[in-house]
Amino acid sequence: MHQNAEPFKALPVRRVYIPKRGSSTKRRPLGIPVVVDRVHQARALNALEPEWEARFEPKSYGFRPGRGCHDAIQAIYQIVKGPGPRRRWILDADLAGAFDQIAHDHILRMLGTFPGRGMVAQWLKAGVVEQGRLHRTEDGVPQGGVISPALLNIALHGMEKAAGVRYARDDHKAALFAPGSPALVRYADDLLALCHSRQEALEVKARLAGWLAPRGLAFNEDKTRVVSLGEGFDFLGFNVRRYRGRKLLIKPSKAAVRRIRERLRTELRSLRGSNAPTVIKKLNPIIRGWAAYYRTQVSSDVFRSLDNYLWQLTFKWARFSHANKPTRWVVDRYYGRFNKNRRDRWVFGDRKSGAYLHQFAWTNIIRHQMVKGAASPDDPALADYWAERRRKTPLPIDKTSRWLLKAQDGRCPICKAALVPDDDRPHTPREWEQWLATTRKTIIKVVIREDGKPGDNEPRLIHAHCGNRGGRELLRAYEPEGLA
Repeated sequence: MHQNAEPFKALPVRRVYIPKRGSSTKRRPLGIPVVVDRVHQARALNALEPEWEARFEPKSYGFRPGRGCHDAIQAIYQIVKGPGPRRRWILDADLAGAFDQIAHDHILRMLGTFPGRGMVAQWLKAGVVEQGRLHRTEDGVPQGGVISPALLNIALHGMEKAAGVRYARDDHKAALFAPGSPALVRYADDLLALCHSRQEALEVKARLAGWLAPRGLAFNEDKTRVVSLGEGFDFLGFNVRRYRGRKLLIKPSKAAVRRIRERLRTELRSLRGSNAPTVIKKLNPIIRGWAAYYRTQVSSDVFRSLDNYLWQLTFKWARFSHANKPTRWVVDRYYGRFNKNRRDRWVFGDRKSGAYLHQFAWTNIIRHQMVKGAASPDDPALADYWAERRRKTPLPIDKTSRWLLKAQDGRCPICKAALVPDDDRPHTPREWEQWLATTRKTIIKVVIREDGKPGDNEPRLIHAHCGNRGGRELLRAYEPEGLA
């Protein structure tokens, strides 16, 4: 970007509509700023985030660095675990059009004397262009703006106090709830208030409704309800329920399982006429991404069920591709013990290349370690804590690549730079899918030979762009699965 002598002026955003999750007919608006405004928003966010990270409530997990969905789920588990949890009634609440309804005056008032306050005001009032026509924006922030999630969190700051949440110590960084206090866990505009009785849950709802009104927000009554722990509830794709009054299980929700089944079915139907390598290349990131997201809770039974369903889909695809061949011929061609590390002869694969389809059940269940208290990556005193936390979080890659990544200290042997960035890990199945697909393209497994002479024949992980440089002879290591 070049320096412009003219005063800054925000441009309107372009509004498009994307399908709403869980609905085949409803769509939600997405506001896309121009590139220059996105760059300026990123600058403003970098200045705004450290200040507010030091102030945000410890049980807020949405759109914050170092925090994510798994932290929110683990926080719920810590509150309701054990043989006799005291908070057995849950206010499962959702805000109606939170991004579209936030009052601009409240956001600007919360920003106070922030130097970029004037730029934020311009972005809020810039308007939207829809179908070629400019419309004014009196409230709300555009979904799709770089700074919009941070503005939402700022607007909702103070919700814990409004709900009556109290901590056991004056220092809220300990994040230990006081006896008799309700607990509140929030991820962006989705929130749970865990209470001791149904009456307390209704009182919390009434207090929060009054607190939200001056901010231009209100509950979505169709999605807001008070339930007992025995009835269970869905949150961030998981179902939390206490079975038979004693056993607490957190599993993938039925809606999430239904969505992945529909996705697999749709993808395989669209791949009719393609060959096996194309099917494997398309489905592997989807399978690994979904399993990576749900591997932190009680998902083994669901993984096995999805593997059975996926086998039926691939078998149906194979029979469709070879309608004139007998069943035995189809089985011999597409199924076998492709994965040498497992004694499973019903793995779908390609005999020519050796590539095979990953299975959900091959992903180990690994419990997520919740971020402690109000810890923030912007706190220099906690740099060692965050580095250790990232190092201990296992990536959903094959065992050989995981071993090589550890042996190489996470660095490329050619350029010495980090193979996997230290950025936050993905927070949704789709993000994991994109991360795995991208990693497969940017990191490759090779055998390095100095001056063309056979030396250490052990494989190494390197950046794909480093493999294009001269000076060393690089032989692609045979590994059907690759890094991802």
